[in-house]
Order: sequence, then structure tokens, then C-alpha cells
Amino acid sequence: MGGFIARRLLALIPLLLLISFAVFALVLAIPGDPARTIAGGLDADEQRVSEIRSELGLDDPFVVQYGRWLGDVVTGDLGSSLFTERTVTSELADRFPVTLSLALGAVVLAVLIGVPLGILAGTRPGSFVDRVVGVGTSFGIAVPDFFLGTALVVLLAVQIDLLPSIGYVDLAESPIEWARHLLIPWVALGVGASATIARQVRGALIDVLEQDYIRTARAKGLSERRVIGRHALKNALTPALTVVGLQFAYLLGGTVIIEHIFALPGMGTYMLGAITSRDLPVIQGVVLLVAVIFVVTNLVVDVLYGVLNPKVRVT
Repeated sequence: MGGFIARRLLALIPLLLLISFAVFALVLAIPGDPARTIAGGLDADEQRVSEIRSELGLDDPFVVQYGRWLGDVVTGDLGSSLFTERTVTSELADRFPVTLSLALGAVVLAVLIGVPLGILAGTRPGSFVDRVVGVGTSFGIAVPDFFLGTALVVLLAVQIDLLPSIGYVDLAESPIEWARHLLIPWVALGVGASATIARQVRGALIDVLEQDYIRTARAKGLSERRVIGRHALKNALTPALTVVGLQFAYLLGGTVIIEHIFALPGMGTYMLGAITSRDLPVIQGVVLLVAVIFVVTNLVVDVLYGVLNPKVRVT
């Protein structure tokens, strides 16, 4: 198992280098000139624009800029905002827990809903329960999270006044208020993810229950609960790990609209403001962090695959 993990870690090095190069190159390709924005916009003095470009190192060759930026990133320095002058690392350290709370809660909710629904449908293919789950998951996938979030705000915050509609309370300050402020965003993000997980579990479970070893277990007289719980679920849930991992990584990097709707001070709102003002260091820092999260999440999924299925470790 140790060799399997070591091989996966070594494979990450060239991948992370490629990601860093792509992030730096693509961000620089965004139309506009941050130096001109800082200098005052379209009417800015050309000499002042040139001075700012020189101060920021934007006149240097691309390779020099990339090498300087990569060297800083390796030491944990993602630069500073061009406008607030606060370091990107400190801003992300403050905002990442908000986005992590939002994504983690949504994934937990999705797993708690999606896995049982997938098991119910997968053990009763073609039944009324299976059709109901199919309709429900289709609805969950089709409805946009921002629409569902807005509808829940109108219902639970405006009409019933049961939950707060905007804002964020730190977990250390009040766990109850922390959960109350995030419950609607959790549901808005978790419904679509739970539908995807339910469909994955259902399909995998139907395939597994048709395998020979399941028929053998039933022929030995094992109860249906033991057949499913001890034999079928382990293999059926393995493909669902990929879905859960991708959903978690997606939520960490794709909560911009939900954070904006609920006024949550997470990475999404930080990224949105940086794009509007063309704050290059912030854009590069957030995009790089999201990309690394995807890579690390895939690594964790690979390791879990190796734990559940020893045959994967030899690849």
C-alpha cells in the first residue's frame, strides 16, 4: 500500500507543474491591463501606466515572470492584491474555511440522501420506489442550485422566518448559528449532488446484484440484508467514491453564485471581485488553489480505491 501511495505522489509532481504553468499563462491571457486599471482606467496617464507595469514586473519576459511567480508559490507566497495590498495567502486562509464548511456540509447531506435512495432504487429495479427515485433525481439534477436556494430563502426565511437568509457565523463563535446560516446553502448545493450519487449507486448496485458471487451468497442461505450489506455494497459503492470526490472538489471551486446570493465571505465572492477588478494575483491564487484541491481529491479517491480493491494497487 505504501508503494502505491508513493507512486501516486510522484505522479503529482509533473501534473502540478503543468497546472501551475497553465494557470499562470491563462490568467495573463485575460483581456485588459491591470496596470492601467490601477492607474485610473482608460483615461490614465501613459507614463503612470508604464511605471506601474515596471513596478509589477509586467514588462519582463513571460518565462521570467513565471519563474518568479512559481518560486514564490513554492514558498507559500501567492502575492498580494493589486488594490487592497493584503496578501492572497492570508485572504484565502480567512475565506477557505467558509467555502470548506459550505462544500463539506453539502457533500455530507448529499451522501446521507443519495446513498440510501440509490440503495432503495437499486434493490428494487422497475418498482414504484425505483420510479419515484428516478423522477426525484431527475428533478434534483435539472433544478439549478441558485434557483433552489432562492426558492428556499423565500419559503424558509421570508415567509416562515425559520432560518436566516444571508450572512455567516463562525463555527467557533456559535456552532448552532453557524449551522442555521449554512443550512439553506447546504440544501441548495446538496440536492443536485445527492441526485447524482443516488443514480450512480443505483446503477452500480443493479450490476453487482447480478454477479455470480451474489447468487452464491443467496444460495448459501444468507439473508438479503447480509447479502447486500456485506457483499454487494462494498463493490457498488466503490464507483460512487469518484462521484463523491468530484462533487466535493466541484463544490469547493464552484460556489460563486451561492456565496453571492447568501453573502458568504468565501473564496467564490473573493474570486468574483478579483475578476471584476482584474486583480491578477488573486485570480491566480484562487484558481491554483482550486486546481490543487481537484488533484488532491483525486489522490484521496485513488487511495480509497486501493483500500477497497487490492487489485487497483498493482496499477
